[in-house]
Amino acid sequence: MPVKIGLVGLNGIGNLHAACYQEEELADLVAVCDVVKERADAAAEKYGVKAYYSLKDMIEHEPDIEVVDITTGGIDNGSWHFEPAMEAVGYGKHVLVEKPLCHDIREARELVAFAEKQKVYLGCNLNHYFTEPAAKAKQYVDNGDIGELVYCMAKMGFNGGEANYGLAGSPKVKGHPYFHMKAFLTHPFSVIRHFCGDITHIQTFSDRPGFRRNAGDVMASINSIHMRFANGGVGYLLSQRGDAVYGLGGWWSLEMAGSKGTFCIENCVEKVSYWRAEKGIPAISKQPEPEVTDYGTTNFDRTFNNRLRAFLEDVSARVPFEQFRANGRDALAVLEYTFAVIESYERGGELVRPNPLPPLHGDPLTMR
Repeated sequence: MPVKIGLVGLNGIGNLHAACYQEEELADLVAVCDVVKERADAAAEKYGVKAYYSLKDMIEHEPDIEVVDITTGGIDNGSWHFEPAMEAVGYGKHVLVEKPLCHDIREARELVAFAEKQKVYLGCNLNHYFTEPAAKAKQYVDNGDIGELVYCMAKMGFNGGEANYGLAGSPKVKGHPYFHMKAFLTHPFSVIRHFCGDITHIQTFSDRPGFRRNAGDVMASINSIHMRFANGGVGYLLSQRGDAVYGLGGWWSLEMAGSKGTFCIENCVEKVSYWRAEKGIPAISKQPEPEVTDYGTTNFDRTFNNRLRAFLEDVSARVPFEQFRANGRDALAVLEYTFAVIESYERGGELVRPNPLPPLHGDPLTMR
């Protein structure tokens, strides 16, 4: 049976989610909700569903809703996530939240704990690794073709440069130095953690270019982040918000190198290359020819379809909570890393250890 969904927040991302649900056989979008009446009404007419203007009214008038999808925004694209998510969880509904999970790390910790207490699924739209190249790369990892992690290098952000710059006028962006960190770093950190595991140490050097300074822009838009993983590997993440034109690998690339091989994903949805470590190759020599899988994909928006389908599959199958993909705990982990980046930046580049995650308890009905 399709999962009955109520969608909260009908700006750009909310409408993208709604369009995905219209294509998805596992989804039954029954209601939309927005505090801006015109947005809710327009979406309701477009998608043929009922409009509501408060989450409370939507849930109480549509008791069969199983999932509340929260695509609200706010300051740093996340300050309006916590309140509706907590309200929906309080009603016993499964919840999907756009990234970042919350605007404040204390709120994120409270939300994850409350969802566990209520025994409902809490997911986050960590859509960047719901792609064909990422699935292929994960096969390399799971099959032992990478081996012991040596390093991970990720580069994710936006193409741009001084000629394309304009001072943001939106109050959710303007005057907020950590907008890029809070609004975007969830994505690269979630991909890095997906492949390499938990991060135990973070050090960052962040800044903004002169053209931002001259415009009075306070955003720390350039983030150079060093990492150490629990498994002993090391990593590096470079992210910037349209301050320069990206080169090799495009706007999104991730390279994971291990003792048995290396893969590199380019442009997120486009292709993945794999180099196998071969015996007898000198330390300084021509690189072996890679195995390249080019999917010919350029439409990034399809990652939303992939991620939303995975969420609905897991809800429908009632998977054990610890097996729920891109869950609240995963989203909390990458938000802990983001706040460690902020702390390191505020302390002049000092090494910071992210706050540990809450322990996994496991489901006694499945872990026997």
